[in-house]
Amino acid sequence: MEHELREVIKKSDLAIKQEDFETLMNYYTDDAILVVKPGTIARGKEEIKKAFIAIAKYFNNSIVPTQGEMLLLEAGDTVLVISQTMLAADKKDSEFSMERRATYVFKKQNGQWLCAIDNSYGTDLLNK
Repeated sequence: MEHELREVIKKSDLAIKQEDFETLMNYYTDDAILVVKPGTIARGKEEIKKAFIAIAKYFNNSIVPTQGEMLLLEAGDTVLVISQTMLAADKKDSEFSMERRATYVFKKQNGQWLCAIDNSYGTDLLNK
């Protein structure tokens, strides 16, 4: 059986592609964090929304995230997602990898899976 969280992640990726950041914020906890880039973290929905607007601009408003292989490790109301994340964009000179091994943490709140930690860089954050 496919985990319902995979559909949430697909919807999140679609909202990013469509630059529908209002809808995207519905998939985050109020106190969520987003690793914008190594050394830069957005905290809370307002900062995360501003970060996604800046990310879209950086990628010439053409970013399309997709997920490849995905491993979900569930413990009660918490899931660690380890995912092969690919980014496509018209921007060819990005200093950041367009294929990543992301780590996400989701929590179930009021029957809905919400992202608490969004780290598309995964363990690459350790490479200082």
